Amino acid sequence: MTEAISAPAGGNALTHGRLPKPTPWVLLGASMVVSAAIFLLVLLAGGTADFNIAGTVIVGAILYVIAITVFATIVEGRRQAVDRFVTALVVGAFVIALLPLFSLIFTVVSNGLARFDVAFFTQSQRNIVGAGGGALHAIVGTLEITAVAALISVPIGLMTAIYLVEYGRGALARGITFLVDVMTGIPSIVAGLFAYSLFAIFFGPGVRMGFAGSVALSVLMIPVVVRSCEELLRIVPNELREASYALGVPKWLTITKVVLPTSIAGITTGVMLAIARVIGETAPLLLVAGFATSMNYDLFGDRMQSLPVFVYDSYANQGTDGAADIQRAWTGALTLILIVMALNLIARLIARFFAPKTGR
Repeated sequence: MTEAISAPAGGNALTHGRLPKPTPWVLLGASMVVSAAIFLLVLLAGGTADFNIAGTVIVGAILYVIAITVFATIVEGRRQAVDRFVTALVVGAFVIALLPLFSLIFTVVSNGLARFDVAFFTQSQRNIVGAGGGALHAIVGTLEITAVAALISVPIGLMTAIYLVEYGRGALARGITFLVDVMTGIPSIVAGLFAYSLFAIFFGPGVRMGFAGSVALSVLMIPVVVRSCEELLRIVPNELREASYALGVPKWLTITKVVLPTSIAGITTGVMLAIARVIGETAPLLLVAGFATSMNYDLFGDRMQSLPVFVYDSYANQGTDGAADIQRAWTGALTLILIVMALNLIARLIARFFAPKTGR
């Protein structure tokens, strides 16, 4: 004969009731309504100039955390109440982390669509005063400078990571790791000064060229590539290496045929993150690539414009039609975001097609 187990007088979180599924949403809606009512009362009382949406959301979230914890304590017990409290905090932190991103995207898109037209992508700023013109010269400059920076950085960074994981031992490996960590945190202006000093030795003071910008960006990009590739190479199971060695495959061939293909998806993502890290840098390119209003396809020629510098120049040096310059700056920023998005999509496609197949 079985007996029903009832909750003790003090209450047991495992045998208490459960809140209905819609309760969290109802409490969230009620909290937001109460918060909005509070801010409306303050607004009507003349305490603020306009309705504070951000403040309403923050106060509503705080009220929700308090309400869900109190209701869960009463109905479900202390154990579930703590779980609900922590869940609300985690979800709230997630929402807070997303809010700046969505706010940034909304602001850039809403302001950048004003000049998102054919002329912006097919014309330069040569002989343009006021409205009109485009950023084709800046887009081409950004793609060329970043592509050459990637060609410099990826082989060096990847081979350095391979050395640290597969060959490096002792003080030399520790020294390289320390220097890579230091380089990861250097300000971008320092990379620009280094590139300017290097090229000034050979071409004299006042040198400006796109290739110097590529070198400056590669100084910032190499440590990111090294760290990301190093971590990905380390998580490749040693059993794969040992199986290859057992078959008599030399170490260099094991690295190229086993280790690298196994981690190619993560390496590609790391490289794209490194490119996204440097593609928006302005300070180094201000020093070594300079400003330009005309098309320049030659990296070793004269000054070369880039999108970050184009955005900065459009905003900082507004001409007779300041509104047109501001619109160009916002559209340039939107274009830069779209380029980074396209690079990430390409990285995912490469990772998908070249990742090792696990099925039979």
